[in-house]
Amino acid sequence: AAEKQDAAAPAADAAGKSKTLVVYFSCTGNTKALAENAAKALQADVFAIQPEQPYTQNDLNYNDNSTRATVEQNDLNARPKIANKVKAIEKYDTIVVAYPIWWGQEPRIMDTFMESYDFSGKTLAAVCTSASSDIGSSDAALAQLGSKSAKWKDGHRFDAGTSTEELSQWFKQIGLLK
Repeated sequence: AAEKQDAAAPAADAAGKSKTLVVYFSCTGNTKALAENAAKALQADVFAIQPEQPYTQNDLNYNDNSTRATVEQNDLNARPKIANKVKAIEKYDTIVVAYPIWWGQEPRIMDTFMESYDFSGKTLAAVCTSASSDIGSSDAALAQLGSKSAKWKDGHRFDAGTSTEELSQWFKQIGLLK
């Protein structure tokens, strides 16, 4: 069930001192919760992607082929505009992207994000939330859109309420934490 989009995201400028950034897109709050716990686990800065046109509950209706998100997801070239930008993305060595799975894929706004920055030489990992789908090929799709010299770790689907401790263990497994 979709709810009102989170308008007041913390640390929107990602202006902390960390070399790690967790970037997330969330409409219902599930991915926001996961991203915040991931940031705690990594002691990372946080950046919330804000769509130029916020999504409504009606936009996310899976049962209506005319809804905004359905139309976007069915168009591989759709690139919803983002209202905010990460300042000084070049200072980050590691970036974790967090997003919900929509219609079995990453939301197209994540494609917009990946094409908006140069991730050359950075390490990236994807985490996602979903009511029923796995991560599928969404992390590979994002990797294709990013800089060719970026190093991608395997992504993973988590429940929204996944604990900081569980995320820390996974980040250790993929080499993002010692």
